[in-house]
Amino acid sequence: MSTLIIATATFLAVSSLVGAVAFAFRGDSATRAEDRLDLFIRTGNKREAIKESTLLNEPLGAIPGVADRFFNRFANFKLIFDQADTNLTLSRLLMICGIFALCGAGLGAALRVHIGLVPILGAFMALMPFCWLYIRRSRRLKAFGAQLPDAMELVARALRAGQSLPAGFSMVSTEMGDPIGKEFGRVFEEQNLGCSMEDSLRSLAERIPNTDLKFFVTAVVLQRQTGGDLAEILDKIGQLIRQRFQIWGQIQALTGEGRLSGIILMALPFFLFVVVYYLNPSYVMLLFDDSLGRKMLAVALFMQLLGALCIRKIVNIKV
Repeated sequence: MSTLIIATATFLAVSSLVGAVAFAFRGDSATRAEDRLDLFIRTGNKREAIKESTLLNEPLGAIPGVADRFFNRFANFKLIFDQADTNLTLSRLLMICGIFALCGAGLGAALRVHIGLVPILGAFMALMPFCWLYIRRSRRLKAFGAQLPDAMELVARALRAGQSLPAGFSMVSTEMGDPIGKEFGRVFEEQNLGCSMEDSLRSLAERIPNTDLKFFVTAVVLQRQTGGDLAEILDKIGQLIRQRFQIWGQIQALTGEGRLSGIILMALPFFLFVVVYYLNPSYVMLLFDDSLGRKMLAVALFMQLLGALCIRKIVNIKV
């Protein structure tokens, strides 16, 4: 009976964590400027262009499974995997999560921890692959944003040398490393295969959620419709992005103490829980065995989450 309870609790915990991660990956527009750029970028035949570019990069025989179709209702995991630059599918990722959950539960049983902690340990281990995916995606998007000013200047120099805009994209793909080299190379390949410049750039803006990239796409699309000196526009956008990076670095330095305090405050209760559990297990198990202890634990976790959100809101200053 206890094994059935552990398995059921682990399944519910893992399902809840997967749903929470899917909701977190959905994302939303942070500023009015992003919303206005989205309205402009999403005009035209963007959906058809995205479908074409997706088919160009979809491997043969890639049939989505039941899990892929179900969880894609909550978040576009195909787009998330593209942003993380990984060949994993959602079905494989969930399989890895299940293996990690079983390993966590087995580790808890081997260490003879309390039966109430086994599902928690299994759910924690099941979340690790999603954490890896989130970190990989965040690092790649951050690296793309850092490379974007150099890419704009390279395209501007190519235009001043008399080359075409697609040739400038090809130069970025060959002269610069990943991730921006790969993404601009993908835009260049899509144009060679028949997609228009506007559709390829809108597909790029859909794959990479970056406000500066949306400014770049908007500038290129408007210039192709109305004319103007695109090289000068790209130089000004590149300078603006560099100034924003400088201000953002100063903000990171000023808020570093607050971020470190938040990390310590969030990690301290869990660290003390582990220490006290190994020093005096019966003292900690009152939180799980007694009904009042479970209520206190639920309130503490809620307050912990609320405090984390408040600290994140304070130190997360947008530039």
